[in-house]
Amino acid sequence: MGQSSSSQSPSPAGSVNRRSVTLTASSSAALSEIIRCRHSVDDSPIEFSDAKCSYIDYTSEIPDDCLALVFQFLGSGDRNRCSLVSRRWLLVDAQSRHRLTLKAQSELLPIVPRIFSRFDSVTKLSLRCDRKSVSINDDGLILISLRCRKLTRIKLRGCREITDLGMAALAKNCTELKKFSCGSCMFGAKGMNALLDNCYSLEELSVKRLRGINDDGTAEPIGPGAAAMSLRSILLKELYNGQSFGPLISGAKKLKTLKLLRCLGDWDRLLEKIAVSDHSLVEVHLERLQVSDIGLSALSNCSNLEILHVLKTPDCSNIGFIEVALHCKLLRKLHIDGWKTNRIGNEALMAIAKYSANLHELVLIGINPSLVSLEAIAINCQKLERLAICGSETVADSEISCIASKCVALKKLCIKGCPVSDEGIEAFAWGCPNLVKIKVKKCRNVTGEVGDWLRSKRGSLVVQLDLCAVEGESVDATMSEGGDQEDPVEFPGTTSNETLALSSSGRGSIFKTRFGLFGCRGFVTSTLRRWSIGQCSSNGNS
Repeated sequence: MGQSSSSQSPSPAGSVNRRSVTLTASSSAALSEIIRCRHSVDDSPIEFSDAKCSYIDYTSEIPDDCLALVFQFLGSGDRNRCSLVSRRWLLVDAQSRHRLTLKAQSELLPIVPRIFSRFDSVTKLSLRCDRKSVSINDDGLILISLRCRKLTRIKLRGCREITDLGMAALAKNCTELKKFSCGSCMFGAKGMNALLDNCYSLEELSVKRLRGINDDGTAEPIGPGAAAMSLRSILLKELYNGQSFGPLISGAKKLKTLKLLRCLGDWDRLLEKIAVSDHSLVEVHLERLQVSDIGLSALSNCSNLEILHVLKTPDCSNIGFIEVALHCKLLRKLHIDGWKTNRIGNEALMAIAKYSANLHELVLIGINPSLVSLEAIAINCQKLERLAICGSETVADSEISCIASKCVALKKLCIKGCPVSDEGIEAFAWGCPNLVKIKVKKCRNVTGEVGDWLRSKRGSLVVQLDLCAVEGESVDATMSEGGDQEDPVEFPGTTSNETLALSSSGRGSIFKTRFGLFGCRGFVTSTLRRWSIGQCSSNGNS
């Protein structure tokens, strides 16, 4: 592999000795640039030939810690090439790799010992297998868990050959796990319970498309287990019988974030149990669930609630949101997708305006607010910085002009699929003095000229106009999770500079058939997420 013949161990930090190293022709290219730079300031000639040649290794003056820090800024390919330079570089690269992503196909099993003999410091591991391949089985997962006992994060994607037996071994061997994420796997409740019983430090749990849990009403309850005392975030997505996680959710006393996305069954009872258990929930996401005003009313008992997303839940109405606004006084971010059912309207918005004075971010999708309710929100919610109105048939120029004149703290505005014209957009030339960015999409009466005019009036304002509306296109506020990182909640950290091999993951056609319309997420959610990330970055820089 082009490694040097030197077997010298890594030099301690701060060592300055110069070593004579033998370099083969295949590995000489990797250091040719370094030697060329040194040769430009040194009169002593350095010659390379196709045969073996001797040279002075000036990198030996770099401490191992500094060399490892340099490696962290390199991509996967560059790191692999650097590991061929010398045995020292090979060892430093291996010891500084804490994150690894592998194609979890059955062919991986014979080389697992060699991989983890080299990378013996891995704490974050991602195993992915596409649906057209056979994944690793229990033997592979057991072998990996024995080699990586210090794992703190693990992500399983498409590992359909792993059963409860493999999960039980993983839980017993890797008790220091803090984040666990799985998607499109086939193990069941016993494997999940083994994980919760043994991983007492588990803080984040993400379960997507877990097929091993029965959906015939006889599923074994999951949790709470030892992990219930440390769990802070739970995400359940596209599960047939997600209610089996009820004991875990209600028993996790320190739970801060709960995300229930596109799971079948009635969730009102579970939300009532959460309220009775006096949860300290701060963030709740409910998307395409069978939840009614009963569930929202129960959720309103969580007085610490700050972030609430209720998307495409047709059984929810004004009554539930009035209860939430009345009792959740700390609400900062509120996303509502009424799915154009007209069950959520001015009554709920007036309650939000009256009781949610701390609101910073508001997203209204498929809701038809009136001028009165928008004016009440603009006047009473003085901290409102981010506003998105999407697919509303009643938000026209007068409503937009009201927002421009009343929302003094507004920094970011998104308008999509509304009957707004150039006249309404022109109001932002003087209104909203703190406005940083405005985005207008699929508003047929808005022309490109108003964007140029607005930029000329307010040079610092970022104006984005998407005027290429598709005839008959529906307005959707959610967008597909196919490119998800998820979220957030799954451990979002597999970066390219620590990756050995990556596979694309697919999802089964069975679930697509059962969930039908559950395939899209839309543009507003991703837009506001980028806004929030940008805001955090700007605050950090300041």
